[in-house]
Amino acid sequence: MLKPDESVDWCYSMRRDMQEIISGLFLGPYASAMKAKLSCLLDRGITHIVCIRQSIESHFIRPNFPDTFRYLVLDIADTFTENIIRYFSQFRDFIDECFQRGGRVLVHGNGGISRSASLVIAYVMEKFGLSYRNASAYVQQRRFCINPNEHFCQQLKEFEALSDARRIISCDQGPHKGSLKRKYENDTEEDLHMDEEMS
Repeated sequence: MLKPDESVDWCYSMRRDMQEIISGLFLGPYASAMKAKLSCLLDRGITHIVCIRQSIESHFIRPNFPDTFRYLVLDIADTFTENIIRYFSQFRDFIDECFQRGGRVLVHGNGGISRSASLVIAYVMEKFGLSYRNASAYVQQRRFCINPNEHFCQQLKEFEALSDARRIISCDQGPHKGSLKRKYENDTEEDLHMDEEMS
């Protein structure tokens, strides 16, 4: 499932567009979900949109096509006091449901740099058993301008430990005890085309 676009040289103007991070999951700025971008969203096959904004931004960052796409709106502040990981379960469930329906999803905040990038990194970490460092590097290779705030980075490192603990418990209780240890930590980019068992 983890199947990125072919590598391209990053240029500054690309920060205004969405990029495909894993197959069917796009990360971008609000500019990629504005009313003028409807045809682009439809061309990419987008069916679901995660709109991340602080409540004070809601007058200009909002769902523009509620009759066309299924939305998840998360009110998250890009501050050092925000607990972003508490939104992850809802975010993950929305993405997973999108994929189960054969859909494609755009995740955007304002700039597609901090809040939205943090949640996408968390998703890649959990879904594919990657460390924070490797998941962050993977996402940044596809959207070079991401830059989660320091506090979000710290939360993602803590989330890595929690995910590891859950994975160990799950493996110890499952039929393949202990078989999912950081299988992908040292893999090459080619190896990151994940097995179906990890989807």
